[in-house]
Amino acid sequence: MRLRSGVFASSCLLIQTLGVALFLRGFFPVTVRSLPRREARADTPAEPAPPGPGMVSNWTKIPPPLFHKVVIVLIDALRDDFVFGSKGKQFMPYTTQVVEKGTSHSFVAEAKPPTVTMPRIKALMTGSIPGFIDIVVNLNSPALLDDNLIWQAKTAGKRIIFYGDDTWVKLFPKHFVEYDGTTSFFVSDFTEVDDNVTRHLDRVLKREDWDLLILHYLGLDHIGHMTGPNSPLVGPKLREMDNILKKIHISLLSKEEASLPNLLVVCGDHGMSETGSHGGSSEGEVHSPLLFISSAFEKRSGSPTKPERVQQTDLASTLAVGLGLPISRNSVGNLILPVIGGKTMREQLRYVHLNGFQLSRLLQENTPAYEKDPGYGHFKIAEKSHGNWIKLYLEGNNSEILLNLGKKVLKQYLEALKTLSSSLSKQVAQYDMYSMIVGTVIIFEVLLLLLLSVPKALSKRAEFEVPLSPPLFSLLFYLMCLMLCAVHVIVCTSAESLCYFCSMSWLTAVGVMMLISALMCGVLSAIAKIFENSRLPLKNSVVSSSSWSEIDVLILAGTIGHVLSLGASSFIEEEHQTWYFLINTLCLVLCQELCRNNFLMKENDPHHSASVKQNFDSVVETSEFKNIDIPAGDSSKLGKATSSSEFIKGSEKWISLATPWIILICCRLLRSLNQTGVQWAHRPDFGHWLTSSDHKPELSFLAAFSLLMIFFLVQRRCSLVSKIAMALGLLGVYSYRAAVGNVIFPWQHGGKDISKGITEARFVYVFVLGIVFTGTKDLLKSQVISADSSMKSTGLWEVYSGLVLLAALLFRPHNLPVLVFCLLIQTMMTKYIWRPLKFDAAQITIMHYWFGQAFFYFQ
Repeated sequence: MRLRSGVFASSCLLIQTLGVALFLRGFFPVTVRSLPRREARADTPAEPAPPGPGMVSNWTKIPPPLFHKVVIVLIDALRDDFVFGSKGKQFMPYTTQVVEKGTSHSFVAEAKPPTVTMPRIKALMTGSIPGFIDIVVNLNSPALLDDNLIWQAKTAGKRIIFYGDDTWVKLFPKHFVEYDGTTSFFVSDFTEVDDNVTRHLDRVLKREDWDLLILHYLGLDHIGHMTGPNSPLVGPKLREMDNILKKIHISLLSKEEASLPNLLVVCGDHGMSETGSHGGSSEGEVHSPLLFISSAFEKRSGSPTKPERVQQTDLASTLAVGLGLPISRNSVGNLILPVIGGKTMREQLRYVHLNGFQLSRLLQENTPAYEKDPGYGHFKIAEKSHGNWIKLYLEGNNSEILLNLGKKVLKQYLEALKTLSSSLSKQVAQYDMYSMIVGTVIIFEVLLLLLLSVPKALSKRAEFEVPLSPPLFSLLFYLMCLMLCAVHVIVCTSAESLCYFCSMSWLTAVGVMMLISALMCGVLSAIAKIFENSRLPLKNSVVSSSSWSEIDVLILAGTIGHVLSLGASSFIEEEHQTWYFLINTLCLVLCQELCRNNFLMKENDPHHSASVKQNFDSVVETSEFKNIDIPAGDSSKLGKATSSSEFIKGSEKWISLATPWIILICCRLLRSLNQTGVQWAHRPDFGHWLTSSDHKPELSFLAAFSLLMIFFLVQRRCSLVSKIAMALGLLGVYSYRAAVGNVIFPWQHGGKDISKGITEARFVYVFVLGIVFTGTKDLLKSQVISADSSMKSTGLWEVYSGLVLLAALLFRPHNLPVLVFCLLIQTMMTKYIWRPLKFDAAQITIMHYWFGQAFFYFQ
């Protein structure tokens, strides 16, 4: 089949999209869900009926609330050791005293990945386990339509007030009687983002017109992102949070009613890694404290014990019971028993029965063979024992037997809840392997076909032969179709739970199988044709010169090797090691290529002669273009010029040979600047030394020198206006860093900040826009008015310099040397490696990508 290269590439792109869509549909499992909340039945399960005639239980309603007012203080990125460790004792004395000797229950809440704010809020309020697909919608959080605690409270007439991260306002629109949302994306703000929450506190605590108050503080998370968990800013922020918790707790105690106590809940949505980030599954990221503080609990006595570990999803069920609300239908959490430990045995059994009934119903709606699940069987046994206990209770038996039987039933319920919750949680992590395999097969087939067709596609001809027509009429194609359809039938009829690909129509499934068969036959035909051509004798030397060099083999092997390495989690966690290895190897191969080009090429080598002739022709053309006139009689001047050019050429040769080694030294220095990855990220590095408060003068000098080097490396091809704008913009970058306290002004007195950095940042943005606008204007002028290549080159360089100025503003001050080395290495490779060795655009692009990935991790 003869196709144009554009049609062939478009067809491959469409088929790849199909394969990627199938893979992603299998990789992101469907979340365990019950009916939508508008269809949810409002019936409440009755207490288990006691056996025997005439015995009736009259408890069919949801139990009354346990607490009058509830305050939830969510401190973003609060790690468990910030409260229960040495930092808690040092910076949060009041909270530590309440945990160790007060009326409280403390736990370590374990969150499931992804540890990102929006999925964690969903888990806290719905009790469900959000999947990785929720990361995609984290930046634009839509309204939460699932059954959740906030919706239940609003439906029950509870008055809810919220202050903090505006993600809550987006998830729960029109649910709060009063709210004030703060944005979470200006991570340089450590104070105002929390002051905007606290400024409402005194006024709200004096009022009585609310039932649920939610406060979400973001300052600690911002400090972690900017400076890490060991920053000197963490202590003052924890002390600020401790004072806020003290104020809330004292206010709740002073306004308690005789009938119902108040409850203060302190928690974190996720933790913080050793580098200050979150999103993964390290211990620091998934563990956060969970405190329940209320006068309803017994005062602690004795030595403090290690906090018990619970799941983050358990909070939704516990708060629902505490507020007298139905448990969210999609919740997979268990009731935290110590919170209701002060109630009577009948009330405790009623609470765990409600939780078990909700979990068993969720299991029924998501698992066809739910009766075989061990958790469902345990729940039915506990429910039967509960009925026997109620019979004894209604008969007025108050003996020790009733108490022991109640404890036994309670234990049975807790085991059933644990097993049910585990079964439901596993369903969220069950990948649709069949759909993933089908999508992967399609992706790899198209990739192989593209690789086999690349030499033809990059040729000067606009069309080439695609080996697809003959296979469509071959016996192999029909045999593969028949075999794949048989596999499809076997998989879809034997699986206990239907996968997505099995739920598609048979016509669509057969079409996909035919596509896979056709692609496989095309790949086999292309490989056979390559072997057939390799047996033919070479007709001329031009064909032999098209063989791949060591650089091409390294680029292809390195790129494919990196893709394959992503199949292992350890390579993903330490991906920087892969890129460091690849760029070091690339430098060594480039050194070999430069040595070969400068020393091993003989003068009688036809390729070398052609290269020399081409260089000579380019020199002649340059001389003609510049109208250089060399007098014939002035042989002395000509000899001096020749010797001077030979000297320059010789010096450039030695600089070219030294360039790979200089790049290796620069990369090794940059590796010492920031530890990255997972295993060694917590170890001290040069970046930690620079960012400490004792070395601010050294950091200031390094930042100023780096900005000066950036100007000299970037401005050389810009216009005079852009050079002036670049210089002022870089001065604005230093002024911004001095304003926010990272570096110091030489003329700054008294250690006072001139501003908060907003004015300086806007100042830099104005120059960035001005430089980019000037470059874009030159580009348009070169395209529309006059085809001037020099103007086009200047325009492109000015756009590039504007983006470099923006990067200098966004980089952390101790990372500015990374930007300097990036520009320096790019300049050296362009002048001394890529041009002398005459690499093509594809090779240079891939090398840019490799070094770009390495410099990403250098930061």
